[in-house]
Amino acid sequence: MDNPYLEVISYLERVHRQFLEVVKLELEELRIRDINNVQAMMLFNIGDAEMTVGELTLRGCYLGSNVSYNVKKMLENEYLEHERSVHDRRAIHVRLTEKGIKLRDSLTAMHRRHNEMLSRASVSADDLRAAGITLRRLENFWIRAADLGPATAMAGTGFAPGELFEISP
Repeated sequence: MDNPYLEVISYLERVHRQFLEVVKLELEELRIRDINNVQAMMLFNIGDAEMTVGELTLRGCYLGSNVSYNVKKMLENEYLEHERSVHDRRAIHVRLTEKGIKLRDSLTAMHRRHNEMLSRASVSADDLRAAGITLRRLENFWIRAADLGPATAMAGTGFAPGELFEISP
């Protein structure tokens, strides 16, 4: 592939999938079978906070799956506890239980181990900072592109919306 933009998009997907595989292996090593890797990362991202399901979505504490379903499973398996908001009875606040805190701590230890191993993998803190800066720029670009819509995003390119993706017979 000689298009760096498309290459990066492909890498993002593969890196994300590989990271979830590492989390899955960690759960297996801990002999934890009642939570999946996506749920474990949601739990990790909740941390010490108490938030609503809507806030989980807005803060990106989920990884592209059904947030309500995953919260329900974590409640059933006693990783989360919930409480209806006193101000808005429609909103439900969730927070980690002792079981959830224990798993979060195990995932924190995994992240610490990985961070220590990175130097041996020739990935420096500067490399990670530079990658983080680039990823934030891409995120901001995609947010703006989504806000503008396809027609506005195409303005000035010389192409009409849909023209770049036209399939030849």
